[in-house]
Amino acid sequence: MKDLKIYVESEFAPLKRVVLAQSEFCFPEAGFDEASERFLTEDSMAAYDGAFGVELKEFRPDLQTAWEKEKIEFRRILEKHGVEVLRPRLLTKEEKEINKAAGYANFFCRDPFFVVGDKMIEANMKLTHRINEIFPIQALLQQEAYQNQVYYVGLPTAKRIGLFDQMEGPFLEGGDVLVLGKEVFVGNSGLASNHAGIKWLRNLLSFDGYTVTEIPLHPHILHLDCALSFVNEQLLILCEEAFLDGVPERFKSFEKINVTLHEAQKLITNGLPINESTYVVDPAFIKLGKQLEEKGILVEYVDYQISRSFGGSFRCTTQPLLRKK
Repeated sequence: MKDLKIYVESEFAPLKRVVLAQSEFCFPEAGFDEASERFLTEDSMAAYDGAFGVELKEFRPDLQTAWEKEKIEFRRILEKHGVEVLRPRLLTKEEKEINKAAGYANFFCRDPFFVVGDKMIEANMKLTHRINEIFPIQALLQQEAYQNQVYYVGLPTAKRIGLFDQMEGPFLEGGDVLVLGKEVFVGNSGLASNHAGIKWLRNLLSFDGYTVTEIPLHPHILHLDCALSFVNEQLLILCEEAFLDGVPERFKSFEKINVTLHEAQKLITNGLPINESTYVVDPAFIKLGKQLEEKGILVEYVDYQISRSFGGSFRCTTQPLLRKK
């Protein structure tokens, strides 16, 4: 029996192989739309005012360099803990031109695909500037799927007619999908995944005995991983205000570190467990780091300020291919 190369058992099972995103972003020519303004902070929008229609490396080459250095340091930490790191390619000139008026992105590889068990699933992105974010990753996914003989499936084409909040989809994004053994939890804030996408996933995974639970989220929270993080099988970090129907019953047995909605919007819950006893945190959240250390967790700190200014942090910039005990 050959070694597993692709399998995600849970959010905190030992991370062995991961895709780490690139750092490319071009601002929409018309500026941030209403949907983006719901989850981006005022500081972020003010910092990038006037950059519309321009790639960050042209607008602020110093920030581009700092952004790339964040990934270099993060990769160092991952490899220090024995994680194999894969990178998607950069966008081509032609890919950048396809949707340039709406902007383009190649920065949060958590969302355009995800892995549950032995299934790699290509997602449908809702925000316009992220529609083509899958392009730089597809060749890597195909190679991994064919070499390792795992399922590689994609959602049906999304129907994108009408206003943003009225589009039918189906939409499903990896930042909304959290795996806990045979239980899968999927967020729905109206900004990313929707009921149609969640229904499709529930049907797909039901054949392998998974349950899929839809979780309504605060409309200013982009994804479920911006409100919830499983540290291990006993501990989670959670923003109660983000759960419109209250904290799900399944989470009530966990020990919790509670954070505010304001902290959640700054991505405090978007850290990354490397295993059940090691967790990556931004030094901006030193209080959280100390709380984790008090519970016996080894905390690795990486400054991720630039990434967070675009609405994502450690979990957003990574997509595990192998997490298994």
